[in-house]
Amino acid sequence: MDKEMNYGDDYKFIPATSIQSGVSIEVLPDLYVHTIQIANIVFYSCPGSDDFVLIDAGLPNSAEEIITVAEQRFEGKAKAIILTHGHFDHVGAVIELAKHWQVPVYAHALELPYLTGQKNYPKADASVDSGLVAKMSPIFPNESINLGEAIHELPSDGTVPFLEGFRWIHTPGHTPGHVSLYRESDGALIAGDAFVTVKQESLYKVFTQEKEISGPPKYFTTDWNAAFESVKKLAALTPSLALTGHGVPMSGEELNKNLKKLVDNFDQIALPNNKDFK
Repeated sequence: MDKEMNYGDDYKFIPATSIQSGVSIEVLPDLYVHTIQIANIVFYSCPGSDDFVLIDAGLPNSAEEIITVAEQRFEGKAKAIILTHGHFDHVGAVIELAKHWQVPVYAHALELPYLTGQKNYPKADASVDSGLVAKMSPIFPNESINLGEAIHELPSDGTVPFLEGFRWIHTPGHTPGHVSLYRESDGALIAGDAFVTVKQESLYKVFTQEKEISGPPKYFTTDWNAAFESVKKLAALTPSLALTGHGVPMSGEELNKNLKKLVDNFDQIALPNNKDFK
């Protein structure tokens, strides 16, 4: 399992946090969100057992906390780790967790180059916003990691291993292989960073976790046309609940009203000042 697994040379602890850090929320009986500093992970409870699946893997140096939360919540075993994408704040503990639990990791085919040591993400762009998180983003790790034999491509038929009833939806823009996970039976959406519910570029708003619909984090988003199409695709689902990579859960009328607002005003809300649609 651990053959050739390694992080990029720039992997390091990032000194950023929020008032939600360390807080867990049971949003549905089988969906449990936990915040690691400024990013969220999601635990899915497998039906008919006390086993679980982890969606996304926190920031660097968070493995011990994630394992502790899992042991407190579940008596069963981890079955897999699903990645919405491969940015450092979503894969920060993935190697330690894959080794500890001896589980496979799944991601979209277009994300695999960044998870097998073949290709680095572009460096963060500090010019996209005046917020302090955006200004500090050039120190964020962007080098690829190598998950070796642990990484697997998500099934091409749209199913998600071990996530009964969920399908993955390709939602590129923030990264080429970004996916969101959707369950039609109850409208539950795990959106990753396709959109978020906090203005991620602002240090004050990140710390206070002030609820606010926003597009994908600007400093790492590379294709704004694709990002807009992804938001429209998710809004069209009229989800009942959204769990995002950053910010607090949003549901019901509040969620769909804000998603419509984001679609209708994407250029004002999401688009960086120094960017434009092509």
